[in-house]
Amino acid sequence: MRSYDLIEVKPLGGTIGAEISGVDMSQPLGNQLFQEVHDALIENQVIFFRGQDVTPAEHVAFARQFGTLQVHPLVPHLEDHPEVLVLESMEGKRTAANAWHSDVTFDTEPPLGSILLAREVPNRGGDTLWADMYAAYEALSPSMKRYLEGMTAVHNAGFAQFEKTFEKGDGRAGAVKEEKHTIPSSEHPVVRTHPETGRKALYVNSIFTERLRGVTRKESRAILDYLFDHLQTPEFTCRFHWEKNSVAFWDNRCTQHYAIADYGGSHRLMHRVTVNGDKPV
Repeated sequence: MRSYDLIEVKPLGGTIGAEISGVDMSQPLGNQLFQEVHDALIENQVIFFRGQDVTPAEHVAFARQFGTLQVHPLVPHLEDHPEVLVLESMEGKRTAANAWHSDVTFDTEPPLGSILLAREVPNRGGDTLWADMYAAYEALSPSMKRYLEGMTAVHNAGFAQFEKTFEKGDGRAGAVKEEKHTIPSSEHPVVRTHPETGRKALYVNSIFTERLRGVTRKESRAILDYLFDHLQTPEFTCRFHWEKNSVAFWDNRCTQHYAIADYGGSHRLMHRVTVNGDKPV
């Protein structure tokens, strides 16, 4: 574990997650501070900041220091800042990604990571879990690793599970159902090699991964169900309790996350900015 001069890094989980202090997202990062935040992200896979009362423009500017930004093809965004996704839940309207997933893996170039800011949080509940896909891969048996080596999977925005993140009370559900079928599917390795660390990580998820290539659908379903169950192992995870103006910044290339929808009709408003990946997986 490296040492840091400008930030303090407090590990959160056994293998994943850390709370970071010493960062003001409203201000540009200098070279050294940028490098330390970058390194903390790579080392911990998801990092968290507290007390970041930033404007949408500042949120976007902070994220842009890490790469170009994505405009999501399906999720609502701020009118003045199309890079800022609006993830809102309240009575009669809920967007709840309460299934383990990596973001936008149906794209040919899935994102590097996302920066999620809590604008309004419920009085209780609404935590988010992250899982370490390096640890999930490394815990597989040697036989399973050999089986998965070189295998690819189809990722699809039209996969039925994605609709379930929008409840019937949300008017977006119908639009998502129609729009998602216009987006082509993509194929990615089941085991991804991280472009910066060189480590191997599982790269299938329950929302967007439809099937494995080269095997029967029955075999595909059985293997995927096993992997989806395996990656939820508590020892691979960390849990973050949101406060207003808290931020999570995760590496989408080696993590999955699960937003716990245990807050009923309470208001929860999150803004997310996503950093594009640098190349196809």
